[in-house]
Amino acid sequence: MPARLIPYSLARRSEPEIRARAASLHAEMSARRSCRFFSDEPVPRDLIESLIAIAHSAPSGANRKPWRFVAVDDPKIRHEIRVAAEAEERESYDHRMPKEWLEALEPLGTNAEKPFLEIAPWLVVMFRIDWEEIAGQRVSNYYPAESTGIAAGFFIMACHQVGLATLTHTPSPMRFLREILGRPVNEKPFLLIPVGYPAADCVVPDIPKKPLQDALQWNR
Repeated sequence: MPARLIPYSLARRSEPEIRARAASLHAEMSARRSCRFFSDEPVPRDLIESLIAIAHSAPSGANRKPWRFVAVDDPKIRHEIRVAAEAEERESYDHRMPKEWLEALEPLGTNAEKPFLEIAPWLVVMFRIDWEEIAGQRVSNYYPAESTGIAAGFFIMACHQVGLATLTHTPSPMRFLREILGRPVNEKPFLLIPVGYPAADCVVPDIPKKPLQDALQWNR
């Protein structure tokens, strides 16, 4: 049965205001960087909840919202996640990653050590839900990977807008996250995102972004 229709209340702005807001947002988001040096300063739980609520507003296939956010601040669980993640990372750096991949990572200065998983006050783990059990029946979700990726982008952008740093961490494989956090088999780990304030002495690699003209094509 079709849903009830309601008016779409999107504010109409003048073109000069649109341009000014777009320029301001571009300047702010261009300063965003992946953070690997976090402060252990606490971040209130209700703020994390608000940021996840923003992410939860993201569009999704058939409005199924095929994601789960698990927010972790327990030091023991964060330590357990770090130990498991570093074990997978050591295996990847030593045996799984081809030479080309290691060369691509070299400018970033990354390695198997992930202390930020314990230092950042929050770890937000995103799970992708491919199917759910509803009324005793297995029901598929639509475009779960694409939808969860969009929600992740909303979350990362929201964190940056309020002054919190993030890192999109993807130790592979990530099955250990489902085991440590006690998630059901239909939830697949998608992203591990440390969240917090950057450390006072935080530094990031001075590397250029891919030029926009390499990512944009006009078809006329």
